Amino acid sequence: MEEKQIHTIATVYDPQAVEAKWYKFWEDNRLFHAEVNRGQAPYSIVIPPPNVTGQLHMGHALDNTLQDILIRFKRLQGYNTLWMPGTDHAGIATQIKVEEVLAEEGQTRYDLGRDVFIKRVWEWKARYGSRIINQLKRLGASCDWERERFTMDEGCSAAVREVFVTLYEQGLIYQGNRITNWCPRCHTALSDIEVEHEEKPGHLYHVRYPVAGADGEYVTVATTRPETILGDSGVAVHPEDVRYRHLAGKYLILPMLGRRLPIVADDYVDPAFGTGAVKITPAHDPNDFDMGLRHKLPEIVVINPDGTMAADTGKYAGMDRYECRKALLNDLKDQGYLVKIDEHNHAVGHCQRCSTVIEPLVSKQWFVKMEPLAKPAVAAVTEGRTQFVPDRFTKIYSNWLDNIRDWCISRQIWWGHRIPAWYCACGEVTVSRSDIHACPQCGGAVEQDPDVLDTWFSSALWPFSTMGWPEETAELKQFYPTSVLVTGYDIIFFWVARMMMMGLKFQQEIPFRHVFIHGLVRDSQGRKMSKSLGNGIDPLEVIEKYGADTLRFMLITGNTPGNDMRFYWERVESSRNFANKIWNASRFVLMNLEGFDPDFSPDPKAFTTADRWILSRYNTTVAEVTGNLERFELGEAARTVYEFIWDEFCDWYIELAKGRLYNKADAASRQVAQYVLQYVLGNTLKLLHPFMPFITEDIWQSLPQQGISIMTAGWPQAQPELASAPDEQLMSVIMETIKAVRNMRAEVNVHPGKKSEVILKIAAGDLKGQIEANLGYIKTLAAAEPVSLLADNGTTPENAMTAVISGVEIYLPLKGLIDIGKETARLNKELDNLDKEVARIAGKLNNPGFTAKAPAAVIEKEKAKQAEYLEKQTAVRERLEYITRL
Repeated sequence: MEEKQIHTIATVYDPQAVEAKWYKFWEDNRLFHAEVNRGQAPYSIVIPPPNVTGQLHMGHALDNTLQDILIRFKRLQGYNTLWMPGTDHAGIATQIKVEEVLAEEGQTRYDLGRDVFIKRVWEWKARYGSRIINQLKRLGASCDWERERFTMDEGCSAAVREVFVTLYEQGLIYQGNRITNWCPRCHTALSDIEVEHEEKPGHLYHVRYPVAGADGEYVTVATTRPETILGDSGVAVHPEDVRYRHLAGKYLILPMLGRRLPIVADDYVDPAFGTGAVKITPAHDPNDFDMGLRHKLPEIVVINPDGTMAADTGKYAGMDRYECRKALLNDLKDQGYLVKIDEHNHAVGHCQRCSTVIEPLVSKQWFVKMEPLAKPAVAAVTEGRTQFVPDRFTKIYSNWLDNIRDWCISRQIWWGHRIPAWYCACGEVTVSRSDIHACPQCGGAVEQDPDVLDTWFSSALWPFSTMGWPEETAELKQFYPTSVLVTGYDIIFFWVARMMMMGLKFQQEIPFRHVFIHGLVRDSQGRKMSKSLGNGIDPLEVIEKYGADTLRFMLITGNTPGNDMRFYWERVESSRNFANKIWNASRFVLMNLEGFDPDFSPDPKAFTTADRWILSRYNTTVAEVTGNLERFELGEAARTVYEFIWDEFCDWYIELAKGRLYNKADAASRQVAQYVLQYVLGNTLKLLHPFMPFITEDIWQSLPQQGISIMTAGWPQAQPELASAPDEQLMSVIMETIKAVRNMRAEVNVHPGKKSEVILKIAAGDLKGQIEANLGYIKTLAAAEPVSLLADNGTTPENAMTAVISGVEIYLPLKGLIDIGKETARLNKELDNLDKEVARIAGKLNNPGFTAKAPAAVIEKEKAKQAEYLEKQTAVRERLEYITRL
């Protein structure tokens, strides 16, 4: 393969000039695509499909950055990699979007009719559906876009139909009247994930129910939704509650409507909560629905699908549910049934799409029996076939599946996979893999079920439907089960668990070997980002200003599996500074590779102590980064490569190598330094590439490397022969010595250009000889001249600053180094200014007028300043005392 030539890079790193160029290069060369290769170990990830209505937010940015890091890492390791991309049709969300467009035109979907409306949705999808895909490309996501899927494309639709019919044939899908979340605005049932619960201030209304046949005796119940009183069909007490034993077998009278309500005993009731008596409204509360089934109580629907009161609610019929609440409370008060109203905070469910308060309603829906599907899904995790990272989510997952309810899969909307069930007037219901036009029983006309499937139904098939199932494709054989699923903890139940169940049912195999759980990206105050708070950060704005690499590295540093993270602009700046550090260091290396021979391989004996040290540290970094990535400790891997690049390669080795690079008279030493610089830089860029793909590609292309792209250049391997603990220990002492000298010079304000004498006292014989052989490093990087070693019986110098590190005493003679008079005057002036600042802040903080009115954040800021000034004050005083003694 042709060797790449060395090129210089621009003076300043400009991410906008780099990122678009290299992403196009990767796509043009099909570097994200991998054909099935049965002789190559597979590694696959299916993307959590973003909604076609979606726009990139910080959660997407984090989730897809994590996936991209893993896929780029494994691609570099030589795996047959597949990152399967795609989007979700997002039934309710997309339908709302299109209905909003129609509303602007003065129309509704009913004006268009189902077929024309669906055509309009497809047109909307064609126009806007690729927006989030293009935004993911801006982030650097290296998905195999040639394989992009959509939950309603032809192949996924065939998979959905096959799964529905198979489950129906096996008795695992059924129709029934059960309680569901209902949105009065969207007019559809909702899954639990489509309901957002908000803690809100409310009230607890205490109402008397007269005991039938017992004049003047009442049972008081409490409710947060008094309008549902009209749907009560019983009252429950705990079987061991002695307060109500005498009422066993008796009835209560429902206020306002006069209906007789049986008193039943049920363990669900908590005797310690409220009055210990609970009203049962089976048609309007999921827990009441279960109690109603246990006690064979009627389900009385008193709230219509549009949120108005039903016809059999007497004078309240037709009222909005909240109007009914007010009217009913007034009537209850007037007739002496309302005992009291308490303040009460409680979680209120809202439709995720339109923010309307949801209403639990009994309605006829399609359901999946979950228990038979859940047991294998629990076993797969318990047995370790699928592992959660971190492991603590295993218990959360298993507990939910152990107590799972049947899944309502029908939605009363038009956009989505239409339920493949047809009805005939003869009563026949036909579920079919292909559309039918006549009743197979009587030959009469049939009508297809108007409902569509819950969006999560098609998403549950994603790991195998995207690979061509129900066809037995080469992709399915090679890449299923997938290697890892990367997702947030908020959809473990609604997506992860369902994929597990469907994968085990239809593939007889787990859908993924690991489930890598990440947390949420919160704002700097720890709050969830939301439109209502106005605290969201647009990832695209960050990319526009700082570049995708900066955003990616900010999101990954400090990130730990399963934990939330906070967004700080200071961390964005820090990541940008890191990118600039890499760029400047690389530019320096490239500028000093003149005459470099790519075929040169140095004799290890030619390596200096600094060479052996950096190669050993590089080798350790390779092992640590690789190990952390394999364990999904991506944040730790990023920290490791960051510290190696910034602290060791840039701040130390490059500085240590400069003398050899500039000394063209010693060509051999210069050539070795060039070799080490380009070797370490080129391979370290590979370690960094999964985290910061654009800048690493741009720099790598300018180095004398082989191959078309850093993406395919091969992951660095740890080499035991490079490890050198003695050289690491020696360089550690030398670097600590240099830092100590620099600190002492700074303390007494020595001008950077002025050389200072340094005397070292070293007790250990071996260390003494080693440091003596490497005094050049101390001279160069500590501005020290001369540097001498004190004899074993030598006298320590007078009027010298001292520092002690492991095995070395360091002396910095001050005679002639500083003007003690001038330095004393400078320090006294600095101390005077600090004294004034300390007094000013103390006055502020001791002023009740300030502390009473100032925000807490302002007070804390002043306290932090005070602590900083006090620390500086102490340091300056100590310096003055020291100089005074000289």
